[in-house]
Amino acid sequence: MFFIREKRRLAPTVFAMEIEAPLVIKHAEPGHFVMIRVDEDGERIPLTIADINHAHQTLTIIVQVVGATTYQLSKKNMGDTIADCLGPCGKKTELEGIKRAILIGGGVGCAILHPIAKKLSSMHAEILTIIGFRNQSLVILEDEFYSLSNRLLTMTDDGSYGEKGFVTEALKNVLKNDRNFDCIIAIGPIPMMKAVSEETRPYGIKTIVSMNPIMVDGTGMCGGCRIQVDGEMKFACVDGPDFDGHKVDFDGLMKRNKAYTSFEKNRYEAILSKEDELHD
Repeated sequence: MFFIREKRRLAPTVFAMEIEAPLVIKHAEPGHFVMIRVDEDGERIPLTIADINHAHQTLTIIVQVVGATTYQLSKKNMGDTIADCLGPCGKKTELEGIKRAILIGGGVGCAILHPIAKKLSSMHAEILTIIGFRNQSLVILEDEFYSLSNRLLTMTDDGSYGEKGFVTEALKNVLKNDRNFDCIIAIGPIPMMKAVSEETRPYGIKTIVSMNPIMVDGTGMCGGCRIQVDGEMKFACVDGPDFDGHKVDFDGLMKRNKAYTSFEKNRYEAILSKEDELHD
């Protein structure tokens, strides 16, 4: 069992949870994730390590409630325990030699981007960060990115906070005047990562994206996280989660993910219905 040291709300459906996991954090690096299981009967879900506190022997995950398991996890509070927190899984994000970078985060993808920004900042890299959200109520980690970046652009789809527009619009404006970047790292919804990759392709700027497809075991045995990269089958849990954005088959991945949407929606609604019955 893994003890929850702290929990705090970041947005209406987003929360941060600090979990005691001393063995996991010993080898954890930016890009690594853990497989979380709420209880013994629950499913495992992958969640990226958003931060590490060596003094507390804890790691932090940032979770958006989007389905049955994330909803069950959201009901846990400080002092509670969860069944599993296994990792670190996947490959770390390769950051060696990067001196100038653009970091792009969409929604809770910013949680995955945060440890990358911390690492690059410790390497004294020049960082331009662009973060985007649907509206002001969903903005997370802005202060953290502000302290780590040389320049920060915050975008909202509806213009309720920061600049109005998508992260790709901000990126396009940046690249009009400056394309001298070692790497662009984009993490967020699949359509956003696809759009960023298409924007950078003509300039030949190295573009890394982080894949978070359906995943069951985190070891590659289930095959649920398979994606096509440069015409080859890869597994996000062991070959990734980071891949060259110019080589990922985003359309195929979006099609596969849609196949699970109705199933997850039905599970989530069943849990909510059961809770309503208990409260009646």
